[in-house]
Amino acid sequence: MFFADPKVAVAVLVERDGRILLVQRANQPFRGLWTLPAGFVNAGEDPAEAAARECLEETCLQVTITKIITIVSGREHERGSDFVIFYRGEAAPGEPRAEDDAAAVGWFSPDDLPELAFKSTSFVLNQH
Repeated sequence: MFFADPKVAVAVLVERDGRILLVQRANQPFRGLWTLPAGFVNAGEDPAEAAARECLEETCLQVTITKIITIVSGREHERGSDFVIFYRGEAAPGEPRAEDDAAAVGWFSPDDLPELAFKSTSFVLNQH
């Protein structure tokens, strides 16, 4: 029996002025829905550095990772990760701009979030 190494993803929760930074997915799965800046950890990459890299790639914002929020296990779709490590981060000054695989980027009030792509994102946002 062959077992593949688990796929690990990271996501970063960034808040500014009481609003949460979200990206709109440009690709499947869940194209058009929103999520925290996120992506897969590369082989040999520190997960916190991967979270900062993914945020920069998707939003053009430099972030400093400040702490782990939680780790969520379980795949939400066939191409997904086995684990998602959620971090809290602080963004450097500047306005976000959608890049890489983000169709759009924006700041949202926790009381007025758009439709979210992943159950794990909803879980984390409901806990914070």
